[in-house]
Amino acid sequence: MPTSSTPPLKLLEKLCNAIAISGDESEVRKIVLDEIKDYADDVRVDALGNVLATKLGRGKRRLKVMLDAHMDEVGLMIVAEDGEGIYRFETVGGMDARHLVGKQVYVGKERLPGVIGGKPIHLMESGEVTRKVPIDALRIDLGLAGKAKVGDRAGFATKFRRVGPSIMAKSLDNRFGVATVIELFKHAPSNIDLCAAFTVQEEIGLRGAKVAAQYFNPDLAITIDSTPANDLPDFDGSENTTYNTKLGLGPAIYIADSSTLHDPRLVRFLQTVAASAKIPYQLRQPGGGGTDSAAIQRALAGIPTVSVSVPHRYTHSPVSLSRVDDWKHTLTLLRAALKKITPELVGKGR
Repeated sequence: MPTSSTPPLKLLEKLCNAIAISGDESEVRKIVLDEIKDYADDVRVDALGNVLATKLGRGKRRLKVMLDAHMDEVGLMIVAEDGEGIYRFETVGGMDARHLVGKQVYVGKERLPGVIGGKPIHLMESGEVTRKVPIDALRIDLGLAGKAKVGDRAGFATKFRRVGPSIMAKSLDNRFGVATVIELFKHAPSNIDLCAAFTVQEEIGLRGAKVAAQYFNPDLAITIDSTPANDLPDFDGSENTTYNTKLGLGPAIYIADSSTLHDPRLVRFLQTVAASAKIPYQLRQPGGGGTDSAAIQRALAGIPTVSVSVPHRYTHSPVSLSRVDDWKHTLTLLRAALKKITPELVGKGR
């Protein structure tokens, strides 16, 4: 059984190297199913493509606890052909065009290699160098032999790398969450019924999470994600006093974000568990962004939710950077917390 000192990096690498743009999560879904099938009392794939798995506990007083992690990542979709292997595209999920020019991509299920092309600096006219590049000025170039179809997804060709204490990879948002829920499900404690939701289409509107919450109807839910860290110095080199999370400070427990006020009972519970076990953690500062918790919290008659995220830099770009220890401490905190959940946790007032 893995311990807190051995986060499953090989599993994370496999997940990060898979491509699962919103609406086409099949590569990650296959990995998830292969990993959990021998541990589940029930597992199914619903009409949207969510993987919904249940591991029953023992005893009479068990809460139904939902763990949520979204399988999808941001990327691109082919929308038209310009001829000679050149294709127009649109973004899927929130992305900045400045991150795209010159990046290598894989297109379609055949993983056709391509590059995102834009006008080279040598050919730019006065003023173009400093002007933001619009998406419709960019193309995916597959070369003369490349043949894609309208609707094909394209994902970044970035490969997972471990660099000392850090991880560099695409789609850490949210392969951290997927790998974490897989590990927690494999070693589910007996005091709860554990419901694992590996959801789809989070990046375009939290769509899978709403359906998953309605299916499970849990007593409480924990959303596990990866959150952007705004912890670099300000552009002028001055001290950054507006950070939301920082690398190296452990898992980020949410209090509030742009779409959710997280259940204070669950926030206090996680803080107490962390303090008791001497697990480092940080409170994610309120502000923009959000997680599947927003959809889960509002499902049915309302579900108590909290989010826990691994911080990373350069979100929704071809490569993000995170710390191994932050993920290790996230796993440690959640393992300890699941073992301590009792009906009294949500039976008392907020």
